[in-house]
Amino acid sequence: MAALPIDAIIQRIADLQDETGLFASFRHNPTVFYHRPDTNVFFTAVTVFTLQNLRHAVLPGTQLLIDRIGGRAAAAYPEFRNKDGLPTYNFWPTRPSRHFSNGYVFRHFEHFRIPDDIDDTAMVYLTTAPTPADQLWLKQKLGQHANGSQGRQIRNTYPDYRNLHAYSTWFGKNMGVDFDACALSNSLFCIYQYNLPLNQHDTDSLIYLRSVVESGRYISEPFRCAPHYARTSLIIYHLARLLAAFPIPELESIRPRLIADAHRELTIAGNRVEQLILATALLRLGEPVPEINIDGVEHDFDTFHFFIAGLLTAYEQPWLRRFADRPLMQMRWQCEAHCWALVAEYLSLR
Repeated sequence: MAALPIDAIIQRIADLQDETGLFASFRHNPTVFYHRPDTNVFFTAVTVFTLQNLRHAVLPGTQLLIDRIGGRAAAAYPEFRNKDGLPTYNFWPTRPSRHFSNGYVFRHFEHFRIPDDIDDTAMVYLTTAPTPADQLWLKQKLGQHANGSQGRQIRNTYPDYRNLHAYSTWFGKNMGVDFDACALSNSLFCIYQYNLPLNQHDTDSLIYLRSVVESGRYISEPFRCAPHYARTSLIIYHLARLLAAFPIPELESIRPRLIADAHRELTIAGNRVEQLILATALLRLGEPVPEINIDGVEHDFDTFHFFIAGLLTAYEQPWLRRFADRPLMQMRWQCEAHCWALVAEYLSLR
């Protein structure tokens, strides 16, 4: 297929939206030849978020199309709202729970039923118009589940981060505290977007983000820094998006390191979608990048994944965590619509 202009790509994305308002995605584990369609809110919300942020760069008719895509997606969001009606959101449908949707084994086990999380909730809030009351409620809710709150202490991070009162990925009472650099970036994006009051939880979340970059840990051990994304390129992408959107003095010191590492990662990335997200990060940080040929880029979609689920990530026992980063223990998610949105995002910045 010849390279498509940005407006044609967005029309293609619109054509991929199903009658429920969702975009199809798949989870797979190539190690065991596992492949299933997956019904989740994440890829729909993050696709809409990406499109809304490039709305200014497209024709008026395409702007209306983006609005229509967002409206149809928002109609699907209630299916993923907290099972008790609270304004937080789950990766999978909640009433009834459809965790590991379309599967044969995991969906029968309560162990694999995950609580609501900050990532999906942030993306839903960022692609809708939450009331000021809901915004403030969410800010308080984030603090209630942060590390150190209600006697909860993170165990699966580096020792020097264990006393940080940073936000946890999960809202559940029975889920261990979890730090993920990409999920934290999305949550902070939401907090800054709605100009919510900042506190120690925000300060410590920023300390975590700054430290994983300054220490180089996000290069040497990206899984430990962002267990649900697990790649340096994705951490760079999320941090660059946050830095470009808001003035955050606490993160300015890492800008040169992000730029240098993104340039290096770009030279070794084999997948063109991976190259696009690194180029997008560099463009957001004000850096020139070589043009990436997107002719036939859809052939790279099958070998790109934006999000993972580690089947052992939630466990706090060290002997189990030792195996959590193994490919055998991970599900990878793919979404054609989101890949096209990443292409369109790159073109809008070019």
